[in-house]
Amino acid sequence: MDFLRPASWEEALAAKAEHPTAVPIAGGTDVMVEINFDHRRPEYLLDLNRIGDLTEWEVGQENVRLGASVPYSQIMEHLRAELPGLALASHTVASPQIRNRGGVGGNLGTASPAGDAHPALLAAGAEVEAESVRGSRMIPIDAFYTGVKRNALEPDELIRAVHIKKADGPQQYSKVGTRNAMVIAVCAFGLALHPETRTVRTGIGSAAPTPVRAKEAEEFLNAALEEGGFWDSRTIITPSVAQQFATLAAGACNPIDDVRGTASYRRHAVGIMARRTLGWAWESYRGNGRSTEGAA
Repeated sequence: MDFLRPASWEEALAAKAEHPTAVPIAGGTDVMVEINFDHRRPEYLLDLNRIGDLTEWEVGQENVRLGASVPYSQIMEHLRAELPGLALASHTVASPQIRNRGGVGGNLGTASPAGDAHPALLAAGAEVEAESVRGSRMIPIDAFYTGVKRNALEPDELIRAVHIKKADGPQQYSKVGTRNAMVIAVCAFGLALHPETRTVRTGIGSAAPTPVRAKEAEEFLNAALEEGGFWDSRTIITPSVAQQFATLAAGACNPIDDVRGTASYRRHAVGIMARRTLGWAWESYRGNGRSTEGAA
């Protein structure tokens, strides 16, 4: 296994163009596990740790440009107000040591359905900034996941950053695991209220071959909130609406049975998380706040 260590982003793109099978490594929290268990033996590793741009972020008027290697701990500390859903998801990642090393770019590159960041990115409507020597492009998060541990990147492309709209309403995130830390999600659920467009977006993790949105549940809830005048009145969402949303969210899953949980349990848990995160987020909206608490 050869180790490529570019000193700049331009060198990294050139190395990726010359060696398209090279596996990028920054935090290494996913890649090293696969290598250590002999699940993967790449011909080249492309070390991106010398490229400082990847660990920086910019807060604009409407969006946050998050470098691919910004550690989860930095998101938790500095971007809780702008990206509350992603900050909540970051809290659930492994241990403090891994949160200091791992970043969203690694989650996206690995594209595991159990990646903790994916539900929050789907709910927020993020875009992935991909670049190669041929140029750069923006990939909508809805089009990024193409299969089990597969994404929309071309062989010569690298993830440079993720662009996420600053929260205009409350966001929530919930994860089920066999313990509270150092655990792969049995399933996870992210939800974001977008009062500016009067829409709700969701994200489901570890309950389908790829991270997915519960689109039918979103469409039902968007219509129910609009027809019932909930956005203007800020009244409590009726239990029947919340329950139907939860049922439709559970129906969006296509899970498997594995050592972490059964398919039926995952569907049940996603429905529970959908109802709870909606309740937490709506209660925050009713109080004019942006909740960053309540996830489990």
